[in-house]
Amino acid sequence: MKSNGNNRILTIVLDIVETTTVLWWRFFDWLAVVSWQNLAIVCFAVMMVVGPILRTPELGAFFAISSVAIKVLAGGKRQADLKAADATTKANVEALERRLMEAQIATLQAQIEPHFLFNTLALIGQLIETDPLQAAQIHAHLIQYLRSALPQMREQGGGRLGQQVALSRAYLNIMQARMRERLQVNFDVPVHLADAAFPSMMLQTLVENAIKHGLEPKTEGGIIHVSAAAAGNYLQVNVRDSGIGFNVHADDGIGLSNIRERLKILYGQDAQLMIEAPITGGAIVSIRIPYSGRA
Repeated sequence: MKSNGNNRILTIVLDIVETTTVLWWRFFDWLAVVSWQNLAIVCFAVMMVVGPILRTPELGAFFAISSVAIKVLAGGKRQADLKAADATTKANVEALERRLMEAQIATLQAQIEPHFLFNTLALIGQLIETDPLQAAQIHAHLIQYLRSALPQMREQGGGRLGQQVALSRAYLNIMQARMRERLQVNFDVPVHLADAAFPSMMLQTLVENAIKHGLEPKTEGGIIHVSAAAAGNYLQVNVRDSGIGFNVHADDGIGLSNIRERLKILYGQDAQLMIEAPITGGAIVSIRIPYSGRA
């Protein structure tokens, strides 16, 4: 019984010590950040209210003197420690946000349409016996396409416009072999923009959309025109097709939604995805981003 009583007293004492320690450090932190004006007001209030109530005016004076002394002697160091801890917390949060953004971009890139690859392999298989020469040509274009595409898929949001153009050329070469005279292609991308920063796989997505939703459904086919220009601080890349046109009542679909989300993550409000329906038919889809000469 005596042992239990001693343990209970020890527990109470430890709780009191712990609570006192916590209150002391909170008071210490408060002294470190409180302004001198506010500290003077608090000290004056303690001397005018607490002292007379407790009938110990010395208590108010002791509080004021000790508070000023602590703030002068240790407040600066404690304030520096608090700022350092705050900076560390902000750095950790920024690092976490950066990793989250990279994970989001990787997820969005993984949504890229894979059916093109399987359809092309199936086409090569069909042509091996009927037209071996064309099968060999498509096979060479496919190797060029994969050589351009795979490194870009591994990149975390970075890329160059020249890479995107090379990839789209290889893709359209394969599509021309499949669609034959139904598809014509035209590129107007200045050489000096080859090193301009441009998010990976975005141009490819626009070109794939133009084929899939614009030209493949059109019996006579048509033309795809890819162009790019830098104006002021912005780079604009356009993909224009003469296909069946854009349904203004339809939603963006996975490809364009993917681009909108990536642009928002990478550039915030400084980038745009624009869709136009020319009166001459077809569609124009453009990406406008801040111009940077090198990825």
